[in-house]
Amino acid sequence: MIKRPMLPSDERGSTKASRPHVPESEEGYKEMLTPEEYAVLREKGTEAPFTGEYVHEKADGTYECKACGNPLFSSDVKFDSGTGWPSFDIALPGAVESHRDGSLGTERIEITCARCGSHLGHVFDDGPTSTGKRYCVNSVCLDLEER
Repeated sequence: MIKRPMLPSDERGSTKASRPHVPESEEGYKEMLTPEEYAVLREKGTEAPFTGEYVHEKADGTYECKACGNPLFSSDVKFDSGTGWPSFDIALPGAVESHRDGSLGTERIEITCARCGSHLGHVFDDGPTSTGKRYCVNSVCLDLEER
């Protein structure tokens, strides 16, 4: 796990108050994130399928934004979509924002962290659960806070 700058009052492992410092500039993000993390989170890249740390993860906990620590998804709603990226059927309330994305010549819905605006992945209407949603998220964008 990569160490990230913390606010002075924060201690890793404390309650919901644990939050990495949100940089005020892109330079701050470049200093805090690895090159791969920066490329995906801040430049809207995509990690290769089936290469991410959390693709097959089964541990209980909360998936948080790697860039700012915002809680995004519960492990209770994670499922194996067979696509090569961690998939969830619903985000935590107010955790993500949706934006139209026509970058590949087709209309998709990008999801970003509601706290820091970092790119997370996309949401599709082909999920197998009652929500009908598949939040397809790059592992490199996530940290798992285990219960």
